[in-house]
Amino acid sequence: MMDRIRVLLVDDHTIVRQALRCLLAIDEEVEVVGEAGDGRRAVALAAQLQPDVVVMDLTLPELNGIEATRRICTRDKDTKVLILTMHTDRMFVRQSLTAGARGYLVKDAEATDLVKAVKGVGRGGAFFSAEVSGLLLNDYIGERPPGSGDDVTRLTGREREIFKLIAEGRTSNQIASTLSISPNTVETHRKQIMKKLDLHSTAEVVRFALRQQIVS
Repeated sequence: MMDRIRVLLVDDHTIVRQALRCLLAIDEEVEVVGEAGDGRRAVALAAQLQPDVVVMDLTLPELNGIEATRRICTRDKDTKVLILTMHTDRMFVRQSLTAGARGYLVKDAEATDLVKAVKGVGRGGAFFSAEVSGLLLNDYIGERPPGSGDDVTRLTGREREIFKLIAEGRTSNQIASTLSISPNTVETHRKQIMKKLDLHSTAEVVRFALRQQIVS
């Protein structure tokens, strides 16, 4: 008999996590071993519990789902991430895959698709919603529309942290205090972020972050 697939659920809504737990409980090959309501807690629990699959929402407090995915996949290659989200935008799909996700499922999918996705990813495969598969296919055969590049992937992990804090209106001193680095280091990162994203003011950073849904 195969070992049960151990799952960590990550969503900022308790009722959603409870519903997902109930859906997965119908399959005896799956076991939910933990829940997290924000990205930082998800990263910590993944390290502690070492689940086979993390079912990850993208829109999370503290640390967004893409960065949480990146940290989890970098730390433990045996833990697979399945994105479960309402977003079907090409940018989110590409960011998620670049971060290391092995599957991408939209929240309006059938309950049976969730179980299939968890089992498929947990057994070493991949799983994508039909619309996401279509986006990936179009990218592969060269039908990707002009101007759909994802500039945020040019940033390092530390730069993404600082970028988000800048977009939230934090000053260099506040960012330095939050990340335990010097204000000069923050300024160096700020200049590099601006250069990479071709942005020229804090206002442009905020608009870019809102457009990319990095901050709300």
